[in-house]
Amino acid sequence: MDLGIDGKVALVTGASKGLGRAIAAALAAEGASVAVASRSRERIEATAEEIGARGFVYDTDDLDGGGRLVQEVVDVLGAIDILVTNTGGPPPNPDPLGFTREQWEAAYRSLVLSPMSLVEHVLPGMRSRGWGRILNVASVTVREPISILMLSNTHRSATVAAFKTVARDVAADGVTLNTLLPGMIATDRVAETAGSMEAAEEGAKAAIPARRLGRVEEFAAAAAFLCSAQASYITGAALPVDGGRMQSI
Repeated sequence: MDLGIDGKVALVTGASKGLGRAIAAALAAEGASVAVASRSRERIEATAEEIGARGFVYDTDDLDGGGRLVQEVVDVLGAIDILVTNTGGPPPNPDPLGFTREQWEAAYRSLVLSPMSLVEHVLPGMRSRGWGRILNVASVTVREPISILMLSNTHRSATVAAFKTVARDVAADGVTLNTLLPGMIATDRVAETAGSMEAAEEGAKAAIPARRLGRVEEFAAAAAFLCSAQASYITGAALPVDGGRMQSI
């Protein structure tokens, strides 16, 4: 299937590894001009070279950095047609009430304020051109919370609600906003939460109907489709990519 994004300009944050890197690689393979961003210049420049993208430094904790990042990408590649907001999760804790106020505020900045800042900066141009795709990477925990991930459960849910709200406002302008909900995908984050990649793989056999971890390429394929021209009538959605793990309807 031709996704219709050849020549489109895409920005993917948190893209030096894991899900963000896989999404960026999938978009680049479809012919998009891809900007990848993360806080580490060394890692993001290495990733950019490997997948045929352009690397930019961006720290999700710097709320004023979103506007600068967007302008830098526009100056180098042109107006942004596709935005993928992706960031690592806050630390786990077996005690859901065991987080400090500073940890709550930091999670809110990185998981809510940071992606919404990027949305605010790219959305006017997308609306004026009559085409745009905005995709947020969240987690299945927004629907089925995991006890040790209190901060992620809470703040990612807020961003899903924000995307749903904005999606309704701009649907007639040719711009879509959607969210992907990854389950147990074979990433460093999943390995960290489980204790090791081996433990994650064993847990997947017991907990997931597919009896395995998902591959980052499988997740990225779903992301690329939601960023495509063909996905123009899908907006405000939150799509699980979890091997059938989610039990709620």
